[in-house]
Amino acid sequence: MHQPLPFHQNAMLAAEASMAAQEQGKFWEYHDKLFQNQKALTRPDLERYAQELGLNLAKFKDALDKGKFKDVIKKDQEAGNRVGARGTPTFFINGRKLVGAQPPSEFKRVIEGVLKGG
Repeated sequence: MHQPLPFHQNAMLAAEASMAAQEQGKFWEYHDKLFQNQKALTRPDLERYAQELGLNLAKFKDALDKGKFKDVIKKDQEAGNRVGARGTPTFFINGRKLVGAQPPSEFKRVIEGVLKGG
C-alpha cells in the first residue's frame, strides 16, 4: 500500500507515478528506479524514468496530469493511518507491527513468535 509521507515534497507524485507505471505493467521496475534515485523525484525525473523503462509516455503523463490515482493513494493512506502505519516501511505480521528498516533476524524473531502462538 502507498503511504507517501507529507514531509517528503515529491512523495505523492512519486506514488502516483508508480501507479501509472503499474497500469502499464511495470510497477516493480519503476519502484526500483525510484529507490535507486531517491533524491531525484521531480516531475521531469519521473517522466525520464518512465521513458527509460519504455512506458507509453503520453499515457503516463496523462495519468499524472489528471490525478488518475490520487484517490487510490489517499485510500491507502487512510487505511494505513487507521492501523497506525504512519511511517515507512511498516510491516504487519499476523497483527504484530514492525516499523522501519529491520534486519532479517527481527522478522525471524517475530515470525517464530507468531508461529509459537505469541
